[in-house]
Amino acid sequence: MRLVQGLLEFIEKSPTSFHAVEQVRQELLEHGFQELREQEMWRLEQGGQYFVTRNQSSLIAFQVPRGEIGSFRIVASHSDSPTFKIKENPEKESSGYVQLNTERYGGMLCASWFDRPLSVAGRVMIRTDSGEIQSRLVCCGRDLVLIPNLAIHMNRTVNDGYAYNAQTDMLPLYGGPGAKGSFDREIASLAGVEPEQVLCSDLFLYNRMKGTVWGAQNEFISAPRLDDLECAYTSLQAFLDGNDRPGVPVYALFDNEEVGSGTKQGADSSFLETVLRRIVSSAGLPEEQFYAAIASSFMISADNAHAIHPNHPDKTDPTNPVRINGGVVMKFNANQKYTTDAVSGAVFREICRRAGAPLQTFVNRSDMLGGSTLGNIANSHVSLNTVDIGLPQLAMHSCYETAGVQDVEAMTRALTTFYNTEITTLADGSYRLS
Repeated sequence: MRLVQGLLEFIEKSPTSFHAVEQVRQELLEHGFQELREQEMWRLEQGGQYFVTRNQSSLIAFQVPRGEIGSFRIVASHSDSPTFKIKENPEKESSGYVQLNTERYGGMLCASWFDRPLSVAGRVMIRTDSGEIQSRLVCCGRDLVLIPNLAIHMNRTVNDGYAYNAQTDMLPLYGGPGAKGSFDREIASLAGVEPEQVLCSDLFLYNRMKGTVWGAQNEFISAPRLDDLECAYTSLQAFLDGNDRPGVPVYALFDNEEVGSGTKQGADSSFLETVLRRIVSSAGLPEEQFYAAIASSFMISADNAHAIHPNHPDKTDPTNPVRINGGVVMKFNANQKYTTDAVSGAVFREICRRAGAPLQTFVNRSDMLGGSTLGNIANSHVSLNTVDIGLPQLAMHSCYETAGVQDVEAMTRALTTFYNTEITTLADGSYRLS
């Protein structure tokens, strides 16, 4: 339960991708990692531990080996979750109320956001008294807004199916008439500046409900943002559990997966490739060594998976049911929405066997389209053997999601074994794990 409680605390302190990366950053610093900056020259030492952030919402950490670089072993997850982004000039007056004007970020289950305490968090860019432009993370930390449902008496057919309109149905209620003009002051106060010093912001709604362990045998966990902070947390614990590992272990946390990854800090950016190249370059090795290392490397793309639903078992592939507390999930798709193939699947299956971690497989029903994740997107920049995995959960993209207690430990054990395993490419199609 130690890992589960750690996960719930991590989620509570991570209302946005900015805060999630800051939590990871602080933990890395506590473990002796040195922070690098992209705009500076890197001087890496053998046995050194380093990390670098981009946009404050993506992070890559790595450990330099004392011997040859050889290869990279990467676990990648994402820091963002579906939510609502607050627009510029957000206050909107309506019928004596003050609302906040928002737009959807990612694809969420809209109904789950109604009638629950919400708040606001993110970052603001401020002008300091000395004239510098600085970023400050803010989190209101109290129940601030709520999206109220329309009463059943005014929408008698809502339970027969309803198409939510993000501009009319989903705007949060902020206050009464006396709240007019106060939102910008509230945010500026959180940043410790005057309103006129706030130049721009990235602010989001977040669910204030705390995570909980529940069930007949305390077998379930429910919390906001399990997708994908559960993988971000477990992969971080595995990454930190050891030193002097073979090759270069890499922890990658990308932003903007929920909106396609096509940003400077997303998996479809130069971030991962640039960092890996700089590791090789800083070791004084030729460019040819980079290509050789990539060809010998392996990546795990970790993003949660759909568990079979007790009310809708027909939505699951008939021969590949995924169950909560059934172990880590390996994901397949014939149209390459997931990167897993026979090679990466075999390697990861052997890693799970050695770790004693139960393994399940996920495949969409053949008549249903599924989602995608960051593995194949990252592969368009750094092409290497990659497996897509995740942890089973219910209500993916809900404001409050559910997963399994036992699976947290299983994932951590599997990823720890992965980081401690040397994967040698003997020939195309031939591999050795040691």
